[in-house]
Amino acid sequence: MVKWSDFERATIQDIFTKIDKDVVGPAALSRCLIVYPWTQRYFGSFGNLYNAAAISSNPKVAAHGKVVIGGLEKALQNMDNIKPTYADLSVLHSEKLQVDPDNFKLLADCLTIVVASHLGKSFTPDVHAAFQKFLDVVVAALRKQYH
Repeated sequence: MVKWSDFERATIQDIFTKIDKDVVGPAALSRCLIVYPWTQRYFGSFGNLYNAAAISSNPKVAAHGKVVIGGLEKALQNMDNIKPTYADLSVLHSEKLQVDPDNFKLLADCLTIVVASHLGKSFTPDVHAAFQKFLDVVVAALRKQYH
């Protein structure tokens, strides 16, 4: 079980109140698909992903980016039980979708960049560390089924 300090809990909660989830999720997923084009192979049914403009304006990418943020909000609501909370998602991504588990970390990194750009100067090193810890726990939970 992960130990969260009061600062970490408050900071992670605060981040989710400050970001526009309808912008951050789609932007993070778009960034991931653009910067790491091999991740596109899991989104073959999303249509045109031929270039950055097509990815950024793709409604299916935007919708799935919002789903990602919804999943993170579920983790936020269950910070003391993230691994059990994500058990079904881990099975889905490993067994049915067969997603390379390294891609979770790539998406988490893209999400960090997007959140940092949205929060600006308030994304201090301490805030970054708390958010990174949260994302690391989420990534570990998603990777659990792979071990």
